[in-house]
Amino acid sequence: MSDSRSATFSMPAPDGLASGRVPMLAVVPMPPDSNPNGHVFGGWLMAQADMAGALPAMRRARARVSTVAVNSMTFMAPVFVGERVLFYADVVRVGNTSITVKIEVYTERNQAEPATVKVSEAQFVYVSLDEHGKPQPVDGPRPA
Repeated sequence: MSDSRSATFSMPAPDGLASGRVPMLAVVPMPPDSNPNGHVFGGWLMAQADMAGALPAMRRARARVSTVAVNSMTFMAPVFVGERVLFYADVVRVGNTSITVKIEVYTERNQAEPATVKVSEAQFVYVSLDEHGKPQPVDGPRPA
């Protein structure tokens, strides 16, 4: 006998993203992360985006990284407490010591009739650090 409660649920990739793409980070905001209207603070979203962007930067640098700039961050729609927030991050530029990462943020809304909504987009710059915390060159091939 099959138990419908044990069925797995899979949502399609958000519009504009390649099928099968895996988020760098997935988080559910809680009430302390929000204002009295239930909207999640932009600063909370920015902090999560910074963590998500650091992951591919560290992988690419093969070293510790530090955030040196937020080139842009656009908030397109509010995020609400209890929504699953998905952060997709890709290296888009590699300099001598810096790595630029594009971050796209989506939410999964409405548990009964799930919908994925793009809520933010950002571009963060990280610098590769040596064991003394000083900038060091990023070695290896550059992305196209």
